[in-house]
Amino acid sequence: MLKIARKEWEALRYHGEETYPHECCGVLLGRVDNDGTRIVTATARCGNTRTDSPQNRYNIDPRELVRIQREGRERGEDIVGFYHSHPDHPARWSSTDLAEAHWFGCSYVITSVEKGKAAITNSFELAGSDEAAKQLADEKIEID
Repeated sequence: MLKIARKEWEALRYHGEETYPHECCGVLLGRVDNDGTRIVTATARCGNTRTDSPQNRYNIDPRELVRIQREGRERGEDIVGFYHSHPDHPARWSSTDLAEAHWFGCSYVITSVEKGKAAITNSFELAGSDEAAKQLADEKIEID
């Protein structure tokens, strides 16, 4: 399960509206409870560095990701997931999303942005033991 404060939930959805018709992307920071629940305490916006197809693909610069991870750890937070938008497409993962997901045990949140307005937001956990067996499984979201 993913628990997220309403403020952070609204921020990631608004980010998708701002970058429409391109995909937005960002990082979810927080902690993992003993029961495996990922609790988001902050979001970090990232720039989409994809220039070939930013309307349906995203990439986070590895240097930006390392900076976000370092700053989060200084505050006692870990990376617990990622988010991005799907402009004028469903809030479901694509084969590209699965292929490019590598952080096992993390949440992958997708917001469908329809005609510039955030619609449905879903979350998926990257499960599996290695790249060959990985899968994105539906995950419940609890908004505080």
